[in-house]
Formats: sequence, structure tokens, C-alpha cells
Amino acid sequence: MRGAGEETVAWRYLSRDVVPFAAMFTAECAIVGSNTLFKAATLRGLSFYVFVFYSYLVSTLLLLPLSFIFGRSKRLPPSKSPLFFKILLVGFLGFISQIAGCKGIEYSSPTLSSAISNLTPAFTFTLAVIFRMEQVRLRSSGTQAKIIGAVISISGALVIVLYKGPKVLAAASFISSSPPTISLHQQQMTSFESSWIIGGLLLASQYFLISIMYILQTRIMEAYPEEIRVVFFYNLIATLISAPVCFLAETDLTSWVLKPDMSLAAIIYSGVFVSLFSALTHTWGLHLKGPVYVSLFRPLSIAIAVTMGALFLGASLHLGSVIGSVILCFGFYTVMWGKARENSTKAAAGFENSPFLLTHVVEDEHLLVRYD
Repeated sequence: MRGAGEETVAWRYLSRDVVPFAAMFTAECAIVGSNTLFKAATLRGLSFYVFVFYSYLVSTLLLLPLSFIFGRSKRLPPSKSPLFFKILLVGFLGFISQIAGCKGIEYSSPTLSSAISNLTPAFTFTLAVIFRMEQVRLRSSGTQAKIIGAVISISGALVIVLYKGPKVLAAASFISSSPPTISLHQQQMTSFESSWIIGGLLLASQYFLISIMYILQTRIMEAYPEEIRVVFFYNLIATLISAPVCFLAETDLTSWVLKPDMSLAAIIYSGVFVSLFSALTHTWGLHLKGPVYVSLFRPLSIAIAVTMGALFLGASLHLGSVIGSVILCFGFYTVMWGKARENSTKAAAGFENSPFLLTHVVEDEHLLVRYD
């Protein structure tokens, strides 16, 4: 009996903690990879309007059959219900945030995007407190750890952005097929220096909108726990909104003709691994763990972005990026410990206040004594 109980606890820990952690980390890797590919494709002439529309279209077409196969347990919400309008709002906000994010990366770099993403936990936590989805107990060790970890994470991000330091690794670009007159790294740095403020504001607005989406999606999942259908309707609405906007904004018809090159790879990758896989993972995580938990994984993206930028964009790895990434990861794990501490405290409080559980625990202990 003791072995069965330990096995149940281990399985619960695996399904409630290990699997969500691995899924969220994989989703962040996928998002940063998409940002890196997008930046490389824009340097080769890809319009971000074309990228946004085709990415949503790819994910919508892939989710269409999945929504019919795996999403039949509940009926669709009526078109006049508040739930439907929330899904519509999520699709609209998703499109606006995607446009802001792509334009921000076009002005700056994937590394700056990942650095600005450190604002997401703060935005999400503030909104969660406003909408009474998260409680703040300043005397709690878990809350104190989350606050300290957030400050450490933001400090690490600032180190990466503000302190460059000497080169640790001078990487060569692996995406250049012909020797350009100006290297990809030089073009990236020129854009980064001239458009820092514009790119930073656009990226900050993107992650603020994403935080609002996390809150809305959590509310949606509470009333309609169908991850695949919710993500499908989100992508469908974003596709319908982006079609007229992007076609009117990008009037060059030759830009819409795709060839088997870096642009096509960036679009397919984004549609499959970001708009589909990452969106499903985040929606599932919001349903399982809540908005603050999902947003806590954003700080990890900056370390991933620095590595991918050095490998695939020819960006040199500097000492400041290494130091900042170490500080950031330490802050991230501090926040995760605080979140786990709060969950264990809540579980213990609920356990102590449940006479049904206490009765069964006492009975189990007597049984164990008899077997011993």
C-alpha cells in the first residue's frame, strides 16, 4: 500500500510539475527560434505583413481537422455569448501583438525581444492581482521569493542589454549563401542602434498585450476547457483579421509569392511551432497552472536568444550576455521556488482543513502498522 501511494505521488508530481515545466521550456525555445528565423528572413527581404498572415494561415489549416477530431466533448459557444466575444478579443489582441512584435524585431533584434519579455511576469502578475486571480502575502516566504526572483531576473536582463563587455565567442553566420557587402551582424547592429527606442516600445506593447491574453485565456479555459478548439478559433479569427489588413498594408504582389528559401522556412516554422504548438502549450498551461506560471518562463528566452543569435545570425557572444544569463536563470529558479512554496503551503492548508482526508490518513496509518 505504501508503494502504491508513493507511485501515485510520483505520477502526480510528474504530470503536474515536470511535464508542464518541460513543455513550457520547449515552447520558449520554439518562440525564440521563430524570432531568429524571422530576423534572418527579414534581412533577406521578407515583409512582416506576409509573415504574419501566412503563419496564421498555416496554423489554422493544421488545426482545422484537429479541432473536429479532438474537440467534440463540448458544444461550441453561441455567437452572442460572452465567451465567444472573449475568444474574438483574444484573436484581435493576438494579431496586434504579433504585428507589434514582428515590427519590433525588425527594428532591433531577437535578443532585445527576449530581454523585453522579462516584463511579462510583472505585467501578468499585476493583472492577475487586479482581477483577483493571484493573492499577495508579503509575510509569506513564497511571495518574498517571487518578488526577489523577479528583481534578480530583471537585473540580469538589464546586464545583458546595458553591459556588452569583451567578446567571448565570435560566431560565423550559417545562413549566408553568398558573400554580402555588409554582414548580417553589421546590418543587425545598425538597425539596433538607430531604432532602439521604437523597437523597445513596440516589443513592450507586445508583451503587455500577451499578458492581457493570458488573463483572458485563463478565464476562457475556466468556462470552456477545450484547448484545441480555443486555439483554433484564436488562429482563425487572427487569420480573418490579418487578411485584409496585411494585403492592404503590403501592396507589392511579388512579396506574396513564396519560394523555397529562408522566408518559407520561417513562415512554416512559425505556423507549426509557434501559432500551433506554443499556443496549445500555453493554453494548456494556463488551464493547468494559471497565467503567472506561464509568464514566468519568459525570462529563459533571453539566454536562448543569445545562443541562437550567436549560432545563426553571426552575432558575437559577449561577456555581458553570459553574466546576465547566469543572473537571470538564478532569478528565474528563485521565482519558481517561491511558486512551488506557495503551492505546497496551500496544499498543506487544504489537507489540514479536510476532515475526510484526515480520517483516511489515520485509517491508512493503522493499516500500515498492521502490515508492518
